[in-house]
Amino acid sequence: MTTSPRTFPPGFAWGVATSAFQIEGAPTADGKGESIWDRFSHEPGRMLDGSTGDVTCDHYHRWEEDVALMAELGVTAYRFSIAWSRVLPNGTGEVNRAGLAFYDRLVDALLEAGIAPFVTLYHWDLPQALEAAGGWRNRDTVDAFVAYAGVVSEALGDRVENWITHNEPWVAAFIGHRDGEFAPGRTSFAEALTVAHHLLLSHGQAVPVIRANSPAAAVGIALDCRPATPATDKDAAAQKLFDGFRNRWFFDPVFGKGYPADMVAAYRKAGHFETPRPPFIEAGDMADIAAPIDFLGVNYYTSLAIREGHELTEATGVPPGAPAPEGYTEMGWPITPAALTSYLGHLSDEYAPPAIIISENGASYSDGPDDRGVVADDRRIRYLSRHIDAVGSAISAGVPVTGYFAWSLLDNLEWSRGFTQRFGLVWVDFDTQQRIPKQSYYWYKDVIAANGGGDAI
Repeated sequence: MTTSPRTFPPGFAWGVATSAFQIEGAPTADGKGESIWDRFSHEPGRMLDGSTGDVTCDHYHRWEEDVALMAELGVTAYRFSIAWSRVLPNGTGEVNRAGLAFYDRLVDALLEAGIAPFVTLYHWDLPQALEAAGGWRNRDTVDAFVAYAGVVSEALGDRVENWITHNEPWVAAFIGHRDGEFAPGRTSFAEALTVAHHLLLSHGQAVPVIRANSPAAAVGIALDCRPATPATDKDAAAQKLFDGFRNRWFFDPVFGKGYPADMVAAYRKAGHFETPRPPFIEAGDMADIAAPIDFLGVNYYTSLAIREGHELTEATGVPPGAPAPEGYTEMGWPITPAALTSYLGHLSDEYAPPAIIISENGASYSDGPDDRGVVADDRRIRYLSRHIDAVGSAISAGVPVTGYFAWSLLDNLEWSRGFTQRFGLVWVDFDTQQRIPKQSYYWYKDVIAANGGGDAI
C-alpha cells in the first residue's frame, strides 16, 4: 500500500447505492402491484439462472438490518430507488398508503442514523399496468411519471433533500426496447428512440414538481456513460458514432443542446424515422428536457476502445461470468479508472453542471466466505481504490464532484444475469439471507472515516 494523494472537500458525500427491484423482494406485499421486471423475471428463458425478483435480499422485511450495516459502515448518504408499483399499484390512480409507509419508515431510520437519503424515482421497474397500455412508448406514461413524482415528493419532500428522477435511461431504452435483454424485452430501435425521448421528457417535467413539493431539494438525473477512444487511427468515425449513440444522445438534451445533429442524421439514414425531425418530438419538449438541474449523477464502470463495425454495441471480447482476466471484472468490463478522471473533466468542460455525484461505481467479483467466514475480495478493493483516486484527481483539477456512491451495499439480483454476478460490499446468502460484510466493506469504512485519505492500493 502507498499513501493516497487524493483529497476530498469537507462535506463530501460518501455513500452506497441500491435499487428497489434488485433488493426488496416482497412483490405483492401490502398491496404492491406487478412491475415489468416482476413479469419479465417469471418469463421462461429471460433470466440467465432462472431466478426471479420474488425474494432477492428480502430488504422489504430486513431493511432495519441493512440500515444498521450502513450505519456501521459510516456512510453519510444512501441512494435507493422507490418501487413505483409499491406506491401506485397500477401506475396511476389511488395511492397505496401501506407501500408508501415503507419508504417513510426507511427515510426516518436513515435520518436518525445520520445518513442522507438520495431518492431515485425510477430504476427501470415500470408498473406492468402501464406497460399494458404501451409503457414508455406511450406519451401518456410521461404524465403518469410526473404525477407519481408528485405523490412521492409530497410525501417525503419534508425530509428528503436529494432527488434523482431516472437511473440510466439509455439502459431502459436500448437494453429494454432494442436488445430485448431487459424488461419489457422488446426489440425495436425505433421504439427505443421513442422510449428514450419519453424518459428524458418525464425527467424534465418532473423537476419543477419535485421542487414545488420540496423547496430545499437538489434534483438531478443519473446518466450512465461509456467513454470511448478509437481502437486505431482508422476508427475515429466509429468512435464518434458510438459516443453519440451511447453518451451524447442523453447528455446533450439534458443540458440544453438538443439531440446531436450528426446522430439525428445517422438515425434517419438508418431508417429509424423518415422525417427530418424525429417524429416523437413535440413543441416545447426540448425546453422541458433541459430543465436546470442541481447536480448530475454519473454512473461509471468502464470505458471502451471502439472499432469500426462495433459502433452500436459494447463488445469487449470477454463473456460476462467468465473467469476475469487481469484488467477486467467478472462482468467482462475493462478496468479503466484513468478514463473516469478524463471523462469527468470532459463533462465539466462541455456541460458545466453545477455539481456532479458519482451515483454508481463498483465491480463484480464472486469471492465468497472462506472457512473462517471471511470474504477476502482484494480485487474489489483495488478497483474501488483506483476509481476513488480517479475521482480525487478530477476534483484536484477543478471538477465539482460532491459525492461518491459505491455500487452496491449488498450482493443482489443483477437484472437478467440473476444471481450470477456479485457487486456488493456485503456478501448475501440468498437461501438463508445471511449477510457477511466483505473485506471491501471494512476498507471502505476506513476510507470514509478519513474522508478519502489513508492508504491506497
